[in-house]
Amino acid sequence: MTDSAVKRRKVSHLSDNVADIRKPVTIQSHSHTPSYGASHGDGANINETEYSSGRGASHATDQFQRPSIRLAPAGAISQSQRYIGGTFKSNLFRLQVEELLAEVQPDSLAPVDAIEKVLRQLKSVIEAAPDRPPSMASQAKPSDPIGRNAENQLRGSYKIAIPFAEPKPTKDAKYKLAYLKPAHINVIGSYVLKTITTSAGIWSIDLLVTMPEALFDIKDLMNYRYFHKKAYYVACIAAALKENTEFRYKLSFAYQNGNPLQPMIVVEPSKDHRVDNFSSSKYEIHILAGMSEQFFPKDRILPGRNCIRLNRLGTDNCPLPLQPTPFYNATICAEASSLLYLKLLHKASKECASFREACILGRIWLQQRGIGRCLAEGGFGHFEWAVVSALLLRGGGPEGHNVLSHGYSSYQLFKATLQFLASRDLITKPLILKADHIKIPSADIPMFFDGGRGMNILFKMTPWSYRLLRHEAHVSIEMLNDLLFDHFDAMFIKKSSNSMLRFDTLVDISLSEPLTSATSVDYKTKMGNYSRSYYEILNKGLGDRTDLIHLSYSEPVPWPISTARPATNEDSHLLAGLLINDTNADRTVDYGPPVEDKEGATAFRKFWGNKAELRRFKDGRILESLIWPDYKSRASLIRTIIVYLLTRHFGVKVGQRAVFAEDGLDLLTLQKDGGELAEPQFQPLMTAFGTIGKELRALEGMPLQLRQISATSPTLRYSSIHVPAISLQQEQMIPADVVIQFEGSSRWPDDITAIQRTKIALLLKICALITESIDNVSVRVGLENGHNTLLNGSFLELKYATGPAFRFRIHNEREQTLLERELKSQFLEARHRENVVEALSAYKRAAVQQPLHTQTVQSLCTRHPLLSPTIRLIKKWFDCHLLSTHFAEELIELIVIRTFVHPYPWQQPSSLMTSFLRTLHFLSRWNWRTEPLVVDFNGELTRGDMETISTRFEAWRKVDPAMNHLALLVFSKTDLHGIPWTERRPSRVVAARMTGLAKSACQVANETGLKVERANLFARSTADYDFVIRMKRRSMGGSRAGKNQNANFKNLQNQPFNDTQLVGYNPIELFFEEIQASYGANIVLFRDVSSNEVIAGLWNPQTSSRPWKVQLTYSTEPSYRGAKGEEQISINKSAILNEIARLGGDLIDRIDVIH
Repeated sequence: MTDSAVKRRKVSHLSDNVADIRKPVTIQSHSHTPSYGASHGDGANINETEYSSGRGASHATDQFQRPSIRLAPAGAISQSQRYIGGTFKSNLFRLQVEELLAEVQPDSLAPVDAIEKVLRQLKSVIEAAPDRPPSMASQAKPSDPIGRNAENQLRGSYKIAIPFAEPKPTKDAKYKLAYLKPAHINVIGSYVLKTITTSAGIWSIDLLVTMPEALFDIKDLMNYRYFHKKAYYVACIAAALKENTEFRYKLSFAYQNGNPLQPMIVVEPSKDHRVDNFSSSKYEIHILAGMSEQFFPKDRILPGRNCIRLNRLGTDNCPLPLQPTPFYNATICAEASSLLYLKLLHKASKECASFREACILGRIWLQQRGIGRCLAEGGFGHFEWAVVSALLLRGGGPEGHNVLSHGYSSYQLFKATLQFLASRDLITKPLILKADHIKIPSADIPMFFDGGRGMNILFKMTPWSYRLLRHEAHVSIEMLNDLLFDHFDAMFIKKSSNSMLRFDTLVDISLSEPLTSATSVDYKTKMGNYSRSYYEILNKGLGDRTDLIHLSYSEPVPWPISTARPATNEDSHLLAGLLINDTNADRTVDYGPPVEDKEGATAFRKFWGNKAELRRFKDGRILESLIWPDYKSRASLIRTIIVYLLTRHFGVKVGQRAVFAEDGLDLLTLQKDGGELAEPQFQPLMTAFGTIGKELRALEGMPLQLRQISATSPTLRYSSIHVPAISLQQEQMIPADVVIQFEGSSRWPDDITAIQRTKIALLLKICALITESIDNVSVRVGLENGHNTLLNGSFLELKYATGPAFRFRIHNEREQTLLERELKSQFLEARHRENVVEALSAYKRAAVQQPLHTQTVQSLCTRHPLLSPTIRLIKKWFDCHLLSTHFAEELIELIVIRTFVHPYPWQQPSSLMTSFLRTLHFLSRWNWRTEPLVVDFNGELTRGDMETISTRFEAWRKVDPAMNHLALLVFSKTDLHGIPWTERRPSRVVAARMTGLAKSACQVANETGLKVERANLFARSTADYDFVIRMKRRSMGGSRAGKNQNANFKNLQNQPFNDTQLVGYNPIELFFEEIQASYGANIVLFRDVSSNEVIAGLWNPQTSSRPWKVQLTYSTEPSYRGAKGEEQISINKSAILNEIARLGGDLIDRIDVIH
């Protein structure tokens, strides 16, 4: 990246909905009034800001001090000293991190007065709420009078519903619900810890209301009694706020962290824009209810204990063993541990100067990957990141040593935390801090147990969300360890949570059954239970075919306080995202247990049903097995397995309703040439190329010995839009280009023109030798480039009777030497100098760069099987939008190759859909004006190469700032000049159109998701052009011409089609080249190469109205008179279009004038 790329960036799509990095600000009464803000232990040390009520609230000393969002000084070791010490990846990375940290922090918290007033008002209303006497918690009956039941009281008097979690209190519940004045009220979260970041959404302030211990009993740990009492307490607060006539803000219920056990109140700005409204601040307030940390014994809510008694009986009518309830227990522990973790985070920020900055980096990293605190988002948010980092500053390493050091810079803390998450599997190897005596039961969820506070920090995570977190951490560590590219954008700027780009396969699963209550002993949400069932089946069925399976569903949204949360509100769809394993995905035979393993074989057959079969294999083994038919593509095989699993275990309706992302795109049908694999489709032509190479080397009587035969055609590197058609009925219309090089000889002339004549003689000699020696081959010599005698002027065209056709051109190293020597001459005329420059550029491109490029692409297509179909699809996309003639095929191939060799922030794509969409995503984001495209094929680029690339890019932009000569620059190890494939094309206008079309395609894909249709991405629009030339279908040439011309005559279908005169003949292309040569300076022309249906044009803006002058290069007509009376002229559009129609003759169907 060049220095010009170091600029202010906007972090896209950051979300900061709830501040969970919890350091409290106690809301206390004035010193003259009783205080409810005292914290236990050393809690008073962290109360940095106070709200005062009552007399003296307006005094300057009592005013609310707005927490500064700017970071505190780094301490004894300044941040600059850390940078100098090499604690950042690079100096450029340091500058980018500095600018990012400054960018994401709000400039101010205005209007502070409005926020302060609302918080004070909330505190006073909650504290003034009257106590409510105990009421029965049992479910209300229709005949119950108002007042007997707690739910009836609030619903009848205030129209407030109690947000009970399922299961609600039973009809025979004997405990009572009550409301007493809070113990204390604290402002907590990232707002106070100064780790809040800007976003397009709403910023939140968490207000923690600690419920008094007098309301609870030790038995409330069991069977949801605590959560029922908490829900009633939250409803009472909502009633008090609603009853207050001065409090006119919008109130709603929501789930804290998406957990139905933790209801909260959301206070949003009203729409009347009162003086005290805080709507302009983009804030909302979350009122949370919590418990004192000392009330419930920690040993009663450990992960291995049971707090939900269901009195279930076994088959012998004996009570079943009590199963642990880790999620339920951890939720209670979280309710009672808020202040403890607030103190931990506050202390960490004081002891480690870079802790807050590292938390901000971690917060951004999580947000850009769509990983959040809510259950639906994975259960790992910025609060969990901060707590894990704080605990690793105190231990977690071997023999209790710290994993992180207090002297680390923010970058080091961030990277070390990522390294810990990526390297240690907390499912198979739990981490238990300061609690060696505690036995943790084995489970499939990660375990980061904080013994000092008795809670598993990662209790909200699921097996699939944890695997996704580790996967993202692993990919990010790879990026940070890459010393050649900084990947700053991929780490912090690019939004990588888009499922269409992240996963190789997406499946939308529609749940056929109505959602019911949780059936497991431990508490889970309804969608959580469904997700676990589907995950277990898919994970077991797909096995090592996938590296990761991730399930997601919609996050619960807030609802009015007057209604209960209906069960039908939860989404009944699951979105399954799969990362496919390239090695195992194409396997068509799955091996099960041997026949001797009776138990394993029974389980295997029970899982797979009729699909399982017992087979004897060649090595003598008798195994249970699965045989999957051969499929045209990997996606088809994965789809078949998934549909079978869903149908087998969840019903026919679920399998039939499963929607796959590939359904709408159906990308393979665009190619009309078969499946994804490139080699089988191109193999006939590749075999023919190998054969002709051997036959040419075996010719006797050659004037010079052949040194090298190099392929340069897209058809010989698996990258042509259409697979070359080779058969007796369909000959190859477009010959494959090949470059041959002879051994060095002093007999080559020293004049470039004479060399071209010598080439003709050599080709004629080879033509004669081939005619004498090789059967079933037609061969002829052709001429080209007659307008410039310095260019290659001849070629040899060879065609086999079976179909393959090649064009051979001779490459002589002496040409480059002579052209470079002539270019240095000071006596060249301007026109001749242009011809020399053109010839030298064409020589380097055709004789040097194209053979190297073809060899590289061949190797990469073999290494990445999906590279070839992706290249062909992207070329089809360019062609459908009439851009093919403006972009060299090699340039398009390099753009696609970048998707595979530089896939960050994702891993390499393993599906055609993903690689195609990622390439469009790159095109939509590529700022080619300030950044070159650098492609490192095999990790061979060095720092010296990168410096050279940066220098040359900056030099080109200084020489040609308007980008009239070079709009795009593309560098690789084989081309450190960056211009062979972009010289003179595309123009700046066409490059901008490419970006605009890619952005539109990505927008459509993002908006429609799995419902995206192929037509929306590939259908062309001609509305933006000035005129469109429609070609007659019978005149279309190209590789598909004559395909069905004998279809009506059965006796002719099996006859060979050997008209060699049509090989390489394309009348539409010749017509396009003719009008391009005649009018190219005044018209920008576009054409679809594959179908030859349309030629579109845009008039050059410079040909618009202007004063008349002599020697204009185009036909003109009077337009109007100017202000000074001079006559204005403009290009004669109708005359030029008529001339084009005359040139096209019968090729043209009609010309549509649009503008």
